[in-house]
Amino acid sequence: MNLFRFFIAKQFVVVLALFSSVNAFAQPGNPRPFNDTLISVHDPVIIRQDSTYYIFCTGQGIAVFSSTDMKHWKKEKAVFPGAQDWAVKAIPGFRGHVWAPDISYYNGMYYLYYSVSAFGKNTSAIGVATNKTLDPSAPNFKWTDHGRVIQSVPGRDMWNAIDPNLIMDENKIPWLAFGSFWNGIKLVKLNDDLTTVSQPEIWHTVASRKRDFILPDSVAGDAAIEGPFIYKHDNYYYLFVSFDYCCRGEKSTYKMMVGKSEKVTGPYIDRDGVPLNLGGGSVVLEGNKDWFGVGHNAVAAFNGSDYLVYHAYDASDNGRSKLQIEKITWVNGWPFVGRRPAL
Repeated sequence: MNLFRFFIAKQFVVVLALFSSVNAFAQPGNPRPFNDTLISVHDPVIIRQDSTYYIFCTGQGIAVFSSTDMKHWKKEKAVFPGAQDWAVKAIPGFRGHVWAPDISYYNGMYYLYYSVSAFGKNTSAIGVATNKTLDPSAPNFKWTDHGRVIQSVPGRDMWNAIDPNLIMDENKIPWLAFGSFWNGIKLVKLNDDLTTVSQPEIWHTVASRKRDFILPDSVAGDAAIEGPFIYKHDNYYYLFVSFDYCCRGEKSTYKMMVGKSEKVTGPYIDRDGVPLNLGGGSVVLEGNKDWFGVGHNAVAAFNGSDYLVYHAYDASDNGRSKLQIEKITWVNGWPFVGRRPAL
């Protein structure tokens, strides 16, 4: 090969490598486990106290796991030893299986929001419990349940009071995002006590998908949306949601979507300029042949990095739901996970 041909070939390889790097960012990647111990969880949220990380997730009394490295996890006692009295009265058939918790630390107190619901119905409510510490060995460790914050009623409400997420705006005003199916994801302002809704109640629809309300949720098709999580990064609020269906093993079609806004109340816009409350949403991550549907995520920052925490259905284990943790790479103001650019 002469020197000119060698130079042209080398330039072609460099251009091809650069194109591949950009494409790796442009497409959602394949989910890969960050944690070594693939614990079975649903709807995980993560927080750190001192040197210990805690996962709270759906389960009897709210399931809890702890870790010192985010890789090896130990099962802790559930938050509630039995079904809460208020929830038993509010939700027919409730026996203590609690959904989709959300954990935050504010003014020296941990706030744990959680969902109680009748499956497939919007007979649902969101409660909140508080604790001064997450360390079960601490002498002041005690969960205090404050009961119902929000409740949805069939025939009255076209929204579903599950999947809560607390977010503080730039003025330290608390907001609670929540919702599943029906007419989408709602946002409402809370009082400073973080246990009651601010009056007068003002409801914002921050994400939704068109659906035929005559159809039950089990056949609502492309209207499936739930699991909101709002995360502030730089000058924007990012609303993560999950589209399509969870909880179906190898038939799960769950995937995570995102939009961003300069205001916590929206409108949240996807990468193509479509508002999430008009059906928009850009893919963050979706399943593949190894991990079926992936979703119901939380986002947290530790040691200078942002992490996406979610569950995925393991193709090698009969579609069981497993904990997944991914580092987030921010590119041009958008979150990416999975495949990395070649360096």
